[in-house]
Amino acid sequence: MSQQAAAQPRIKIEEHEGGVIIARLAPDALGLFGRDDAPEFIELVRRADRDPAIRAVVFTGSHPSRFISHAEISWLQEDGSAIPPVSTRITSAVAKIAHWAARYRLTRWAAGKTPLMGGIQLDDLHTAYLRMATSSTIFVAALNGSALGIGAEISWACDLRLMAEGDHFIGHPEILMGIPPGSGGTQRMPRLIGLHRGLVAILEGRPFPAEEALAVGAIDEIVPADQLMSRAVERAAHLAARPTEAIAAVKRAVNVGGSLSMADGLHLERSEFLASLPQPKAQELMKGYVRDTVENGELPLYQPGGYAAALQRGTATGDKEEVTA
Repeated sequence: MSQQAAAQPRIKIEEHEGGVIIARLAPDALGLFGRDDAPEFIELVRRADRDPAIRAVVFTGSHPSRFISHAEISWLQEDGSAIPPVSTRITSAVAKIAHWAARYRLTRWAAGKTPLMGGIQLDDLHTAYLRMATSSTIFVAALNGSALGIGAEISWACDLRLMAEGDHFIGHPEILMGIPPGSGGTQRMPRLIGLHRGLVAILEGRPFPAEEALAVGAIDEIVPADQLMSRAVERAAHLAARPTEAIAAVKRAVNVGGSLSMADGLHLERSEFLASLPQPKAQELMKGYVRDTVENGELPLYQPGGYAAALQRGTATGDKEEVTA
């Protein structure tokens, strides 16, 4: 019985129309994200990025009132106890070695019984988040409750964050346990809400209640609890309706370019723009836009209802019948 239970997937997947899937995370009774959850999460992100049939992923929690409580503390404590006290100069070198070792099956196997495995697991999570940030797949966090620590970090890596109405909060308590965030919190949250506000929140360890999170830009929308999933799927499908190559190009230009200098960011934007111009879908849409303009004597986006139809359809031109009321 225990072997059968162990074989059960930790993440529950539901498929919806339009290539949208819902992934229910953290089935632990307390809503914790643990060592066994990480590999499935990483594999799901990899699959969603590579499978053209998956256009969007909506993450939500399995706990009735929490998205993810936080990481399982025993996981962090046990891995931490295997690391000798050393300087950040040494741990920086270890992190680089872990990044290299994670790339090859043999080195992963050799590191499996060493303290380096914890570094590899962390590197795998960071790789998954970076994949989400540059993928043509849309990722949405449907926060059915509070999200702390790694729960917040998974949501920061998503393209959209919707939270259910209620007494919920999101943020980083790690400093209260003597550690900084380690799964992207120090980098992504300040980019969302501002460097100083993010710094103070992480230093204090105080989460943002839902209304405050919305006000500072940590989440995008607060939704009645009974409408959360339908709204999350709706918004995911809406963004996923855009041309796939363009979605990936925009995400790379914003998420990667936004971390570069202005000159380097503009260079990346130019590169993405020039690479997108000859793409078959872009050529089809631009030719259709010009043709529609000639036929109607007006630019499609300026025709009555034209822009609203384009937003709903996901393309600037197309059959009017494709857009439903």
